[in-house]
Amino acid sequence: MHRIAVIPGDGIGPEIIAEGRKVLDAAGERFGFEIRWQEFDIGAERYLRSGKLLTERDLKALSQCRAIYFGAIGDERVKPGVLEKGILLALRFYFDQYINLRPVRLLEGIRTPLADKKPKDIDFMVVRENTEDFYVGIGSRFKGKERKDLEVVRELYRVKFGLEVESDAEEIAYQIGVISREGARRVIRYAFDLARKRRKKLTSVDKANVLTEVYGLWREVFTEEAASYSDVTTEFNFVDAITMWFVKNPEWFDVVVTPNMFGDIITDLGAMIQGGLGLAPGGNINPLGTSMFEPIHGSAPKYRGLGVANPIATIWAGSMLLDHLGEHQAAEAVVRAMEWSIARGITTKDLGGQASTSDVGRAIAQYVAEME
Repeated sequence: MHRIAVIPGDGIGPEIIAEGRKVLDAAGERFGFEIRWQEFDIGAERYLRSGKLLTERDLKALSQCRAIYFGAIGDERVKPGVLEKGILLALRFYFDQYINLRPVRLLEGIRTPLADKKPKDIDFMVVRENTEDFYVGIGSRFKGKERKDLEVVRELYRVKFGLEVESDAEEIAYQIGVISREGARRVIRYAFDLARKRRKKLTSVDKANVLTEVYGLWREVFTEEAASYSDVTTEFNFVDAITMWFVKNPEWFDVVVTPNMFGDIITDLGAMIQGGLGLAPGGNINPLGTSMFEPIHGSAPKYRGLGVANPIATIWAGSMLLDHLGEHQAAEAVVRAMEWSIARGITTKDLGGQASTSDVGRAIAQYVAEME
């Protein structure tokens, strides 16, 4: 029996999560395990009603579950960033979900915008560091003499730009990126271990030629760890270069490991080359704690309640969740069922079909339940 927390969230979140649960329950019946769902009222509605984002009671209850199934967050009635930082990022940091795992895989029957590329050409994993870099939240904005303690910033502007930041009319914003040796080491080791299970090639992403301190440390740690994985082929790519190669030669990649900010950027490109955001799942993983699985698209409030949202990214995230829990056969069966649905045209409008959100979920669940 697996106890799984479920946070449907906002917008289309409850609709797509409902279909994901339907498929995972079918997988449990087919492969002999039970899922005990515990649903949490966390999101915009509760925030607007009570002012609560995440409570200690929420976190204590969530920590009793090994996995969280997450729908989507975001609502037009709430200022951008409030829900995202106060709920989604807060969960990632609280549970130290230091790995963001994103499969970039072209499923059979899906068209990619890349000319002449087939499913065999687009099949790699991106391992993104998920708790450090420029997302640690260290930064501020100030005018003129508001912050005399930041003389180093003023000196930078004097030397580099010949500017004197003294009057109240001048304004500066700064953001600090932080990478620790241990933070880099643990995600890089995870990526090496994953590469060993696949095609034994690992690509590291950085910008060490310009941001020499933070990404210089990242590259140093990667080089040190590579010495313990002599069976894995390694390479470095600058972030600007890898965006080019994702488009031109995605078949070159097996596992890609990247610091947080660059991972945020290149995985959206990965989502596009695999067919779009409606097909892109993600996992926020703490190998020894509570992990969270979600589609990477947003809450799409304008489509809420219309039954047109594509649930495949959410169902695929459910497959990743099952794999994380050790239900490997069930996880692969869910992916096969997704491809079966796509091959038969049981898809939502974004993939050229006419099926509703629930039509797709029902078809995939039925195939999982009945497959040999």
